[in-house]
Amino acid sequence: MDDGIRLSRLMAQQGLCSRREADRLISAGEVLVDGRVVNQLGSRVHPLAKIQLSSQAQQQRASLATVLLHKPPGVVSNQPEKGYPEAVSLITRNNRADAGVQRQMPIPKARSLHVAGRLDIDSAGLLVLTQDGTVARTLIGPDSRIEKEYHVGVEGDITPAAIEQLRSGLILDGRPLRPARITHARPGQLEFVLKEGRKRQIRRMCELVDLSVRTLVRVRIGRVLLGQLRRSQWRHLANGEVFCWPVCTHSPDLCFSRLIPRRPIDSPSRPSGYSGVSIPLINMLPTYAGDHCRQFPSKLWALLSQIP
Repeated sequence: MDDGIRLSRLMAQQGLCSRREADRLISAGEVLVDGRVVNQLGSRVHPLAKIQLSSQAQQQRASLATVLLHKPPGVVSNQPEKGYPEAVSLITRNNRADAGVQRQMPIPKARSLHVAGRLDIDSAGLLVLTQDGTVARTLIGPDSRIEKEYHVGVEGDITPAAIEQLRSGLILDGRPLRPARITHARPGQLEFVLKEGRKRQIRRMCELVDLSVRTLVRVRIGRVLLGQLRRSQWRHLANGEVFCWPVCTHSPDLCFSRLIPRRPIDSPSRPSGYSGVSIPLINMLPTYAGDHCRQFPSKLWALLSQIP
């Protein structure tokens, strides 16, 4: 279809793989679109087409490990420093916190894992190590907008003016920072939600408003939480656990605000832009902003299409 989207691009948007890997899979006949094999490079498909990988390709992807580590202070993320252990050295049997089916998964070789979003040596919290290039690009690629949440203990006077500056009024390295969500959680404690990760960003932000950081713990990356992992413990990313809903940038005519049937809802809590979907369905939808929509599982689309 001439007015569709390139299959390789759609696969990358859905987080299946990179465009280069998509082209390789398409050429090898490992991609099915609405149940039919597509092996022609440059093929265009409907943006809501159901895309599947062959069983062989799925097995290859499934074999790529991604692990979540609670990095303690004093451990370097990925650049060796004399006298300090590396994060990958903690991926051992004794530190494993997997449960259930994940317990049967093999422990990945430490040197095959790559850090996707480092933490400073003095910081602690959720650290992602992966063999999967798609995961790495999602978290630290140049276009990444994945939220990262931090709990930060500070010393100094936390004023409303300081919080406002932290949210939107600072410049680092000659470039303005993206807007951040900052919450004064309790005395001496701030919560940061950022969509970028410059070198020692939070510590430098705090210094600019006369605050000094005592403790810094990353508690969330996208939809994945640090949870109950204790320091130095690690676990596999669970089946179905994702950092984000893949974002697409279709024309406005293909955004959910146009595709979802509209019907009035008498609820003050409904999200703006979802005025036509019942509350139970709204709770199933990922959030979205502006003209960006998010790819839906095909079964959910089928459910939505039945709304009168």
